[in-house]
Amino acid sequence: INGFELIPAHIDEINFTDPVAYKNRTVFDTNTTNEGLYFGPYLIADVENGAHVVLEPNPTWWGKKPAFKRIIVRVIPNTAALEANLLSGNIDMIAGELGLSIDQALAFEKRQRGKFNITYKPGLVYEHLDLNLDNPILKDIRVRRALILGIDRGAISKKLFADRQPVAHTSVNPLDWVYAGDIQKYPYDPIKAARLLNEAGWSVKKRGIRHNNKGEPLRLDLMTTAGNRSRELVEQVLQSQWKRLGIDIRIRNEPARVFFGQTVTERKFTGLIMYAWISAPESVPRTTLHSAHIPHQDNNFAGQNYTGFRNAEMDELLESIEVELNRPKRKQMWRRLQEIYATELPVIPLYFRANPYILPKWLRGLEPTGHQNPSTLWVEDWRVEGR
Repeated sequence: INGFELIPAHIDEINFTDPVAYKNRTVFDTNTTNEGLYFGPYLIADVENGAHVVLEPNPTWWGKKPAFKRIIVRVIPNTAALEANLLSGNIDMIAGELGLSIDQALAFEKRQRGKFNITYKPGLVYEHLDLNLDNPILKDIRVRRALILGIDRGAISKKLFADRQPVAHTSVNPLDWVYAGDIQKYPYDPIKAARLLNEAGWSVKKRGIRHNNKGEPLRLDLMTTAGNRSRELVEQVLQSQWKRLGIDIRIRNEPARVFFGQTVTERKFTGLIMYAWISAPESVPRTTLHSAHIPHQDNNFAGQNYTGFRNAEMDELLESIEVELNRPKRKQMWRRLQEIYATELPVIPLYFRANPYILPKWLRGLEPTGHQNPSTLWVEDWRVEGR
């Protein structure tokens, strides 16, 4: 448990009598503007699902008085429409949490140089590839290591993202105090990758694609969210780099609602899937790495261990870290967790995402957090200057 959100019992207690149905009955959804649900500089004055949220000053707020009479947070899912609304003045800013991708922001900065304040904030959004370890090809650790050695993640960050997105070596960000910098890393090494594939039995090449002695091709599906330009660009680079090793990658993207709604959560993918986790500092990855959290039909697809990773020592670490209060001991446990992660490679780390914030010249006080909380965390500090 990372924290508690306390609210008056009379507001929502009755809805929790049936915990299973609570998510469909909670007052947070059925009566979102109820003032008893929140306490901050602003109150939620109006909500239109899929369209906007209106914030107005909280008259009982005890802290710094907010500077704006109203803040409207609009939902604009199409990034082209988002940019058009900004340039036309229909919106004032684009927040980094759910705004433009990094490559779109870099292109926007070139076109609109000097018109906006643009900040790139690296954070704890961890872009990675989950591998389905039930796939006989991916069960072989030599293949998994060949896959990560066969991609130049540094070049991807430099060429696609102007070096603004640091390469990840595990799921733990270097900004986190439990980060272990001395664990195994995988620099680009296609020669070693090819040797590992040969050792794994993928030594026969036909028309540039590796085959085993049964004549089966080294072929894997790669999936992500359709329409996400950054991910689609990364996919193309991965496909190209792996092709040089003789690996046949088939890209099969899906709309986000299908990809996350079924393919990922029900483990319907057969090869590799690309997506991101958003975490907080020292966030224990129990649901993503513990063997008890592998989704399957018998547990109603509960859990987020989509790779199907099973490791008894990892299970024990995940259970122990959560209850260990001794800070040095906990750090050692975290180091061992990262060591297993980097050695066993149930996941191929790609990079930690930087979020681009496109802000008007007159806005001061907006500080991206770099972690799970959105940039409105310190909204009472927002103010106008020079307008």
